[in-house]
Amino acid sequence: MTNGLKAALGFTAVLVIAVGGELLYLHHRNYADQHMVVQRPGQNEEPTLSADDAVFLRKERPDSLANERKLIGTTIWVSAGGQLDYYKDTGKHVDYNHPVGVLAGAEPLVIKDVFEQVPPKTGRAVARIAAGQRHVLLAFTMPKSDDPKQLYATPVGNYDEGSYNFLTDEIFFYDDPHVLYKHWGPAVWAHIDKHEAVLGMSENQAMMALGQVITPHGDNVGDRSVTYYNDNHPVTIDFEHDKAVKITPGD
Repeated sequence: MTNGLKAALGFTAVLVIAVGGELLYLHHRNYADQHMVVQRPGQNEEPTLSADDAVFLRKERPDSLANERKLIGTTIWVSAGGQLDYYKDTGKHVDYNHPVGVLAGAEPLVIKDVFEQVPPKTGRAVARIAAGQRHVLLAFTMPKSDDPKQLYATPVGNYDEGSYNFLTDEIFFYDDPHVLYKHWGPAVWAHIDKHEAVLGMSENQAMMALGQVITPHGDNVGDRSVTYYNDNHPVTIDFEHDKAVKITPGD
């Protein structure tokens, strides 16, 4: 992932910073990679892995358009919730000025095509996925939407300086997260699928429900408050022992 590919997607922390009214998206959190363990081991103790840490997240590591096209006909699920706009696909073309919405966590997408388009030089789309010479977009349908046959698309990489760069491994689950994280239980998943937070949720669960654009208030994961941008409907959650104990809508 070189040659100018830049976005809200990275490797170590999730943070959103407001600068002049604009949101700078700095990272996509990969749940199992973050070792969300509330227990702090002593000096001579081995780190304890949580059930979330034990989840295996498959990676495809595409490096060519042919590799990316292998997704056609498959279902993938959004991991980087709240970070990427999506658009109506009007025949291997999208209007970057008119996004339909933002992809939400755990939403299934049925991939129909992969295509390229020259994006604008500035704006939301290239703040997340660098323009390069042209964007690579996935075309998909959304089986849980009001119109499951409507075709949409979102950029997932670019072509720049002679090579393709993709972020699909960081943006999506290739396996159903409802199965990967089945230890969360059906009650929690029912709230996640409605994109709502409830008392008792862990930080990971709240992030799956509300998205990965967050401002953490403190460094002690599981024992702090976190503000979730939540597609411009902010929610602040206080966590104790990695359980939500207070949920406050608003700024």
